[in-house]
Amino acid sequence: MRLYAIFVYLFLYTPIAIIALFSFNAGRHASQLQGFSLKWYGTALSNPFVMDALETSIVVGLIAATLASLFGTMAAVALQGVRGPVRALFDMMIYVAVMIPGIVIGIATLIALVTAFDHLNPWLAAIWPTQSAPQLSMGKLSLIGAHTMFTMALVIIIVRARLSGMDRALTEASADLYATPMTTFLRVTLPLIAPAILAGFLLSFTFSFDDFIIAFFVAGSETTLPIYVFSSIRRGVTPEINAIGTMVLAVSLVLLIIAQLILRRSDNR
Repeated sequence: MRLYAIFVYLFLYTPIAIIALFSFNAGRHASQLQGFSLKWYGTALSNPFVMDALETSIVVGLIAATLASLFGTMAAVALQGVRGPVRALFDMMIYVAVMIPGIVIGIATLIALVTAFDHLNPWLAAIWPTQSAPQLSMGKLSLIGAHTMFTMALVIIIVRARLSGMDRALTEASADLYATPMTTFLRVTLPLIAPAILAGFLLSFTFSFDDFIIAFFVAGSETTLPIYVFSSIRRGVTPEINAIGTMVLAVSLVLLIIAQLILRRSDNR
């Protein structure tokens, strides 16, 4: 079993290690290591198309993670008071949202948004005071909405796990001291679940920043960093692409490690 586990890990991580190694290639060919250099990192960071795609990914990721943390926390707190078949139904829908393939979410979101836009745009044109009525279409807003819905399930799961581990005597003591439900939430519940909310925010940003499948369907004319990388490798893999992939991998690993450390520290309290 130990040899089998080693083989599986080598199979999973060897290609990633090769990409990181060849990102330091001094030559122009991605598959021929001709010395070590950091020039491709400089080339990637000075590429205006890369920086525009990076800015889009960061903006979408931050907004989506913020909204997912807000709505996910509200949903997790509300579900604590739900019991019976209704609770089971919501639990099923939350876990299905995480387990369902990304391509299904992307196609379903695309169909839903296109249908909604086809119905709303004529209404906007009819009620708008001028002839230049806004047209709803795919773009940053559709990206933010799709990523918020997808990552919100992660926040709900993380925050609910933290809520289930809380000592209910704390909230009961707050109620005995005549604190209102809002005061109890702000002064007792929120400080205790804050690490879980922060961890959910970091995970949501990581999933949104790295997402390609859902973004590919709903991005419209916008280009995120994963979409740029996919478009570039269709013309051939270069050391610049390896450098971009290595930087994205490093950022993702750092955020995931921070989120894991926050969760472990909160569990040990």
